[in-house]
Amino acid sequence: MSKFFIRRPIFAIVVSLIIVLLGLISLFSLPIAQYPQISPPTINLSANYTGANAETVNQTVAQVLENQLNGIEGMDYMSSTSSNSGSYSLSIVFDLDTDGNTDSVNVQNTANLAKNSLPSEVQTTGLSVRKSSSDMALMVNLYSPNNTYDTAFLKNYADIYLLDKMKRVSGVGNVNAFGSTYAMRVWLNPDKLAERGLTVSDVTSAIKEQNQAAPAGTVGAPPSPAHQEKQYSAKIEGRLSTPEQFGNIIIKSGSDGQFVRLKDVAEVVTGAQSSSSDSKIDGKTGVGFGVQLTNDANILETVTAVKKILEESRNDFPPDLDYKIVVDNTSFINASIEEVEETFVESLLLVILVVFVFLQKWRATLIPVLAVPVSIIGTFATFVLLDFTINTLTLFALVLAIGMVVDDAIVV
Repeated sequence: MSKFFIRRPIFAIVVSLIIVLLGLISLFSLPIAQYPQISPPTINLSANYTGANAETVNQTVAQVLENQLNGIEGMDYMSSTSSNSGSYSLSIVFDLDTDGNTDSVNVQNTANLAKNSLPSEVQTTGLSVRKSSSDMALMVNLYSPNNTYDTAFLKNYADIYLLDKMKRVSGVGNVNAFGSTYAMRVWLNPDKLAERGLTVSDVTSAIKEQNQAAPAGTVGAPPSPAHQEKQYSAKIEGRLSTPEQFGNIIIKSGSDGQFVRLKDVAEVVTGAQSSSSDSKIDGKTGVGFGVQLTNDANILETVTAVKKILEESRNDFPPDLDYKIVVDNTSFINASIEEVEETFVESLLLVILVVFVFLQKWRATLIPVLAVPVSIIGTFATFVLLDFTINTLTLFALVLAIGMVVDDAIVV
């Protein structure tokens, strides 16, 4: 075989160029990850039942959804968590040979079949189905260095200006924020409720009925008299937005014309929607959020794009607001790639030195020197055939391969 290529140098050069070309094309198209893709597709479903404890969530939400989803096509196993804050999370693991996009659609369609059996509060907030891995590729904390802002403000700012942008990045499966946004908090007084013969259900029903965005219609719309010249879109006050407006909600009316308003039996304030979680960094008030990637994401490209969004958004931050990257799993990959590059350069210099010292001819040195990059770059073409990714394990194998190629080049 060696004589065949030695006698046909032009053919050998053409083959080498083809190998290098295929290797370069594969190199720029291969996904980059921290570890090889050995984890099966995972679909996460979440719901929220405000005000319910873990047992209630388990009985009214978990059992309904899991009975419906159990045995879905391609499913391997599932696990769920119900918390006392009313949140419910279900993780469904599918067989390794299934497609994550198809699995996500199947879960969404099957979960919708059970939606009518869920409590109305859960139906209102909806079910969230996402295709993402359980590991966090990036952990970021948005904080106030001088504690100017509270957690609710930081969470609300992140929801409006940061999270939506990051979720649109290709490869991002989910951005999980830790904290609660602004909400209208109603602190009921049990004694005052009992005095007026009211229950919690009476209060919640009144709030739902009187806090709605109802259409007002149009004045002067067709059919109208012939002399009608103008048309107006009517506007009415929609959803309530201040504690004072909520406090004036009528809970009960008496036959004598007296009213029991919400402010008579409760204290209404603006605050965090939930106090079940808190986040701090170096003792400063903050809100943390983790970026979860899809199973087929290029971690370097995705995390770089997320960092770019954060850096661009920093220019528009209000005073005394900053962010800090707490966890960045791409640092290991970048370090591995740098080590491989250093090993490649060092090995190439070693080949040049050893071959030239023994042969004393630059032309004779050129052949093994060219053989090293052709062999290494061509290796990436086999990555595509074997469905490999560029990760810490394959980079370690590449370092070993460089050593073998260098030894062979010196021997030749």
